[in-house]
Amino acid sequence: MSEPTGRIVRGIEHGLVGCEACGLVLERPAHGSDCPRCGTPVHARRPESLARSWAFLVAAMILYVPANLLPVLHSTKLFESWSDTILSGVVALWEDGAYDLAIIVFTASIVVPLLKMGALALLLLEVQRGGRQLPRERALLYRILEYIGHWSMLDVFAVALLVTLVHFGALASVEPGSGIVAFGAVVVLTMLATMSFDPRLNWDTPRRRVTSLPAAPAVKPDTAKDPLSP
Repeated sequence: MSEPTGRIVRGIEHGLVGCEACGLVLERPAHGSDCPRCGTPVHARRPESLARSWAFLVAAMILYVPANLLPVLHSTKLFESWSDTILSGVVALWEDGAYDLAIIVFTASIVVPLLKMGALALLLLEVQRGGRQLPRERALLYRILEYIGHWSMLDVFAVALLVTLVHFGALASVEPGSGIVAFGAVVVLTMLATMSFDPRLNWDTPRRRVTSLPAAPAVKPDTAKDPLSP
């Protein structure tokens, strides 16, 4: 909804807050009060949203380094054994002619996590500096990040499948490496960072920053009516 001047009118300016769980719109609920329909605490904005998102995101960035440097897979075949990182696994798939699988693994395990962390950092920085540019596009970017969050687990699923299928004693075996633990932690932390971010902050600006709900309009004495009067 927008005014004739083009300024976007937000429900929060009229005391309306939506429950994040069931979508019920409430009029001037008390801070932290429970939704009458689903029982979820209702807030005008999630408490400490930016701080929690930054904490999860920075932790994910730190773990992204060992996730790519440490081996994710230890393989044994007869008297030969070797270890693969994510990138060396992509190279091996490419050299074996599995070009489509190599592209999928490279995209899901290297490109997507980098883009997710970069996009989320951009959203957080824009909100912190009170950016007014492209709020609808930023909201769309957040929905995309939320949707693709779990797809980065492709490497974890692939390693789990190989460990289960390839187990022939001394002939051949596959075991997970420490890198897969770091990579799984990166995926989980980026998902938590996305979930902690409040997308409603995209519509706030320094002059329109939400700290509390607006007070209910005062009733003029001359228009007030005694409920006991006829």
